Amino acid sequence: MSKGRHGLEFEVVEGWERLPEGWSFTEVAGVATDSRDRVYVFCRGEHPLIVFDKEGKFLDAWGEGMFPRPHGIFIDHLDQVHLVDCWDHTIRTFTTDGTLLRTVGESGRCSDTGFEVDVSPVQYGGEPFNQVTNVHVLRDGSMYVADGYGNARVHRFDADGKLGFSWGTPGDGPGEFNLPHGIAVDSAGTVYVADRENSRIQLFSPAGEYVRSWDFVNRPDDIFIDEQDNVHVAELGFRTGNREVPHFRLMTTPPHGHEPIARVGIYDPDGGIQCRIGGEEEVLPGNFIAPHGLWVDSRGDLYVGEVTVASGAAARLAPLTAQCFQKFVRSG
Repeated sequence: MSKGRHGLEFEVVEGWERLPEGWSFTEVAGVATDSRDRVYVFCRGEHPLIVFDKEGKFLDAWGEGMFPRPHGIFIDHLDQVHLVDCWDHTIRTFTTDGTLLRTVGESGRCSDTGFEVDVSPVQYGGEPFNQVTNVHVLRDGSMYVADGYGNARVHRFDADGKLGFSWGTPGDGPGEFNLPHGIAVDSAGTVYVADRENSRIQLFSPAGEYVRSWDFVNRPDDIFIDEQDNVHVAELGFRTGNREVPHFRLMTTPPHGHEPIARVGIYDPDGGIQCRIGGEEEVLPGNFIAPHGLWVDSRGDLYVGEVTVASGAAARLAPLTAQCFQKFVRSG
């Protein structure tokens, strides 16, 4: 059990999900719940979108053969499922049973940013998209998009999928990004961007004006903000997924004062610590190896997906099978 300074308590539920025999997530890129607290796991196995009821019973699966690289997921108040595919450079919107409603971005086409795998990192900000990472959809249907692996921008689209404006350039100054990876919006309209390889979260006005930065997080991957404006952050940490490659400017060592561990941090809107989950022994239930996506249901229970293959952790920990999905029950 993990307990925070403000009375938040979470306990891991081992073996919660009941997959069909022979099925595997492989690794989990993202997770979300709908209005009935059904859990949608967006993974990189043979069955990309797997649905469970709130008790962990398997309900459905769809998306086979559709997604080159599952990455982010967001379910809006209408129960529309928005799936981000970073290698396809698209955000596709579906009904809960897998009927395609809309695609934003052009399948297989990426913008020019000077980014080239195994050659060059992002040199300048570009149009949507180049290996797009995550999306947050507002109640009016408009959305903010983090365009991160091959770009260094945030985009705002209207409810019809038309681009309104963008901001961001490569760098580490205010309003600059080094892999904008996760994105969320609070009740006041403040936009939180997980600027992963600068190991910070940047906060912006709805118009994209820089407000402030949270510099105490450990390589943030994803952000979820609940109805009470508790800010849940999947923090990748500095023990995995940080090997040097030519096309990313990865942060390989912790900044001064940062713990190296992977964790989930829960903060109030001012950055005050509500609770932190995770510990030194990464393979133990309730701890984390490579947390990548997270979501909180209507009861306050927490779901966390981990990319244990892409980060290199599965190979590093072999023959041990690394966990890639965990549920935590909130009791505080």
